[in-house]
Amino acid sequence: MKPLSRRTLLRGTGAALALPWLEAMGATGPAAKRAGAKAPVRMAALYMPNGIHPGMWTPAGVGREFTLAPTLTPLEPFKKSLIVATNLWNQGSKGGDGHYVKLSGFLTCTTVTKTLGVDINCNGISMDQVAAQRAGQLTPFASLELGVSPVTTGVDRNVGYTRVYGSHIAWSGHTNPLAREINPQSVYERLLRATKPAAGNGPRNDAQLLDLVLEDARQLRAQLGRADQVRMDEYLSVVRSLEERLQRATTPAQRKWKPRVAIDPAAKPEAQPKDFADHVRLMMDMIALAFQTDSTRIATFIFGNEVTNQNFSFVDGVKGGHHSISHHMDDAEQMRQYQLINQWHVAQYAYLLGKLAAMPEGESNVLANSMILFGAGFRDGNKHDPHNLPILVAGGGGGRLQTGQHLIYGPDSPLSNLYVSMLDAFGTPVERFADSTGPARGVLA
Repeated sequence: MKPLSRRTLLRGTGAALALPWLEAMGATGPAAKRAGAKAPVRMAALYMPNGIHPGMWTPAGVGREFTLAPTLTPLEPFKKSLIVATNLWNQGSKGGDGHYVKLSGFLTCTTVTKTLGVDINCNGISMDQVAAQRAGQLTPFASLELGVSPVTTGVDRNVGYTRVYGSHIAWSGHTNPLAREINPQSVYERLLRATKPAAGNGPRNDAQLLDLVLEDARQLRAQLGRADQVRMDEYLSVVRSLEERLQRATTPAQRKWKPRVAIDPAAKPEAQPKDFADHVRLMMDMIALAFQTDSTRIATFIFGNEVTNQNFSFVDGVKGGHHSISHHMDDAEQMRQYQLINQWHVAQYAYLLGKLAAMPEGESNVLANSMILFGAGFRDGNKHDPHNLPILVAGGGGGRLQTGQHLIYGPDSPLSNLYVSMLDAFGTPVERFADSTGPARGVLA
């Protein structure tokens, strides 16, 4: 097996595609509404790493009579569009390490297989991909997976888990974490190509570019060990699926789908923002644009990989890295800074809600036709406690959600119940999901 850098790309003329996680990168290698059309429902999941300051999150009051806690104050303008859920937990993440099991199982509600490398397995499919597999054919892109940080590889020997688990919340199958796009310019170009096909930008060109990348992948495959070859074969299957979607999206005579609004080619963002806060905002813009144009109805976004020590000194009152501060040891100053970092993340969530609310859609707006989940895989970052998770849902879900509520459930109620309700509201209902016991009380209208 040939060692590979985690920055290795599959290349073709004018094309570059990130590799999936491979064993060769791990411990053994270097580290507006259309006439006659009903507005679609969209769904996104935003994940915040490293937990929260538990004493600054939970609202006072219950039902529709509640007051937002300090960390949630950026959401005051969207209070009537918000559901705050208290006492939900993810039973599947109760064991294992402090971080990796929590993130990788956040949308699957399963327990991932403990491994140092190649045999990664989340033992389920993520909630977003349940929806994507049943409704993704309605749009050019079945789903959109975004982030701001490259996938972390190697092994965290402190806990005995591959770091790959700390980078993925979207799983299309037990062993298939979906690659995240971290370049906002690339996302914009994909959306533009789907919504505004033009001469020289059609399916033949896309297919040629992907063919070149696939040839590079085949050459690389011959250099890999057997386990990595299997993983590469799975990845090539995904790439071929992408090619088919691109062809469908860029052939006007054959497609029924049409963008709900046009995209301005001149508004393309920069490729790799140097400023972390700008990078996050651009990705929020990409989700909003994708939903507004109906290029996809499903998206996930990770603010940072678990155990990230992103420096948050750009936030007034904070000096230091996220992970370090989250291990506050009950120190008052560390907890104060921890809460400010949490509040910054909530403010970015509020930014996305504001973008969606400002996008008219018939007599309504895109936020009213969306469900935007925000949460973390554990509560107190110092304890890595998966009980009483910090969970928010905003948007009306096309009239299917009862928003403007603080819902308090019984202790250790399944997070998966909320996902059952969201899948129902999205139009892809399931009887059960993971360890669910039914729809979450009070969520559906």
